Amino acid sequence: MRICLISSEFTPFAKTGGLGDAVAALSSRLYRNGHDVRVFMPLYNSISERRDAIVPVDFLQDLEIQVGDGGLGFSVHTGPQQDDMWLYFINCPALYGRTDLYTADEDEFLRFVMLSRGALECCQRMAWSPELVVCNDWQAALTPLYLKSVYAWDSLFAATSSVVSIHNIGYQGVFGSHILEPAGLADHQHLLDQNELAQGRINFLQTGILHADKITTVSPTYAGEICTPEYGMGLEHLLQQRREDLHGILNGVDYDIWDPGHDTLIPHPYNASNLQGKNQNKTALQNRFGLTPDPAAPLIGIVSRLASQKGFELAYNVLPDLLRDGRIQLAVLGSGEYRYEEFFSWLAQEFPERAGFWRGFSNPLAHLIEAGSDMFLMPSLYEPCGLNQMYSLRYGTVPVVRRTGGLADTVIPHTAAGGNGIVFDHADEAGLRWALETALEMYATPAHWRKLMVNGMRQDFSWERQVLLYEELFSSLLPEPEPDDQAAG
Repeated sequence: MRICLISSEFTPFAKTGGLGDAVAALSSRLYRNGHDVRVFMPLYNSISERRDAIVPVDFLQDLEIQVGDGGLGFSVHTGPQQDDMWLYFINCPALYGRTDLYTADEDEFLRFVMLSRGALECCQRMAWSPELVVCNDWQAALTPLYLKSVYAWDSLFAATSSVVSIHNIGYQGVFGSHILEPAGLADHQHLLDQNELAQGRINFLQTGILHADKITTVSPTYAGEICTPEYGMGLEHLLQQRREDLHGILNGVDYDIWDPGHDTLIPHPYNASNLQGKNQNKTALQNRFGLTPDPAAPLIGIVSRLASQKGFELAYNVLPDLLRDGRIQLAVLGSGEYRYEEFFSWLAQEFPERAGFWRGFSNPLAHLIEAGSDMFLMPSLYEPCGLNQMYSLRYGTVPVVRRTGGLADTVIPHTAAGGNGIVFDHADEAGLRWALETALEMYATPAHWRKLMVNGMRQDFSWERQVLLYEELFSSLLPEPEPDDQAAG
């Protein structure tokens, strides 16, 4: 298959959450399986430290898209990628030469109009006809509409199908309808949601859902959740109408990177048959955060964006109570909203021998927390997929999670003989307190705890498995071969 992927993030060049990891891993696996995969993303200013490996594409220089009455110039660069897959950077310093990946600037919409249209313009100049265009999140979600409007004249795209992939429906890209002219859609308003237009808005993600041939999201449970008012963020009615075209496919894990048996970022490798290194990593993690070793207390790890979605307000009373009683230790890595940063900073100051907080992100420290913790806490109010609970399972770090989205699809509630984690239902303090009390009871029974650990370590959430589901879905969008082609085959 000829597959064009458009994304605002791609690890390691640009990453704020799971989007960059998922796009990089999926595209790489598709390429390894023999598909012609070409990925397009912005050349952000923050990629400057890697620019020595990124070179201009000779025939994709000094290009232009029409923006209202004028033109906006861009060029295209490329750089080496794993497995020699093509990765193309849309270079437009006027739009991407900024400090942050995402902004609140007035032209934020135009930054991702450029991404969608720039990718299609490149396909034209390459004379490359993609059979599929996969559009990730709101930043690329106008692309299906562009295929039906601005680029509908070009036979290059006559057989091109589109897929919109929703990684988090909480981010939709909503702008005033004044952007229609510069976005090139003033003559195509009849193809937009008329209720939104009447209220003076255009919603990028909604537009993509309306026009894509298929819609994917990052876990089966989340696919059902976003069709409800509780989780649909205002798009549930449209998603209900398109339910037959909506597919939840769990993100995979790259076990080349996330496996304690050969993880080069942790000091002591280990596996399900020999867990000695797990305890040694726990000691290393305690030393890193200045925690006093306490064999009787489990060490709870957190690696997260500190956002309201993640449910940390449920812990405002629970974690201090358990730390005060000396029943747990805590190691936290993350940054985000001020209130959560202040909460974890306060815990580290109030209980310096039992709690530590690292504000920001460190990939080596994230690996050490996964390897050195006994439990991993994710009390999310909603979680489209989640990756850290799957990392935790492979590292024998028992996840304590709320039953939602991808957490519900990957963490199997504990029993005396089975399961791989602790799962609670209600998004309230009582639910989290019950989960942690239950985890502490299980931890006090070493045989049961070891069983939970080993069950998790032996599960397979690899991309090698998950990519097969994408291939099956993508193949369903290809046109049926002509009878003569079948006979020739």
